[in-house]
Amino acid sequence: MGLNADLAGKDYGSKTYEVTAEAIEKFARATNDLNERYLSTDVVASPIFPIVPAFDSFMAAAMDPDLEADLLRLVHGAEEHVLYEAIQPGDTLTISTVLESVDKKDTGETFTVKSTETNQHGTPVAEVRGTMFIRGSGSGPRPAAALSDEAERSIEHEATTKVDEDQTHRYAEASGDHNPIHLDEATARMAGLPGIILHGMCTMALATQGAVDGLAGGDPSRVRRVAVRFSKPVRPGQELTTKFWPEAGAGEATTYGFETYNSDGIAVIKAGIVEVES
Repeated sequence: MGLNADLAGKDYGSKTYEVTAEAIEKFARATNDLNERYLSTDVVASPIFPIVPAFDSFMAAAMDPDLEADLLRLVHGAEEHVLYEAIQPGDTLTISTVLESVDKKDTGETFTVKSTETNQHGTPVAEVRGTMFIRGSGSGPRPAAALSDEAERSIEHEATTKVDEDQTHRYAEASGDHNPIHLDEATARMAGLPGIILHGMCTMALATQGAVDGLAGGDPSRVRRVAVRFSKPVRPGQELTTKFWPEAGAGEATTYGFETYNSDGIAVIKAGIVEVES
């Protein structure tokens, strides 16, 4: 049984979320990010934090029985955050969620969920879009990822970080994402994985830290958009290196491309884009 394509466009209504300094700090520490803006000085949320208010709504769509998604074969395919205004402690966010699309391809099936977050002043602060991939649901092989050609890129910043052995457990507590493929070895292997894998959103947060610190001068509010495609699972204990290069600079923001590699030099994030306000 495949995904129910007729469900595309379904509205999952709205909910509210009270932003606290504690939640912002907990998320930052769970992603090994000690930027002072998340901890004590003029606190704002990280560019990846908007997934926290949206997560329950994303799960409501993914677990909708009418969608008929096999959660054991579900992995995160891609994510995009468009950031309009910094999220701060004391904000009351209204999260409105819709199942944006359901697609069936030879390589598998995907569905995309979009949440729009609006603060207490009626101002949109973030748009969160996640695409989920159902492994093994297509009729043909998944195409191999294109090889990177670093020779044509002028690397402007590079950042390396280590994934801690307890990273998935800390991230689960901070984000609310307790999917057992990130926490239980037996369940992960039952799902056809080599073992526990890191949450895609945690991988994205680790990569985006390099953009904030290395391209935005440590100011997370300067990041206006970040988007990635997850290309390979990350395991606890691995070392990740993210490389950024300029792609375009016009008007009020500069666009950078980036990829994140594991210690074997294999890309775990491809087609990364981050837009940084000048």
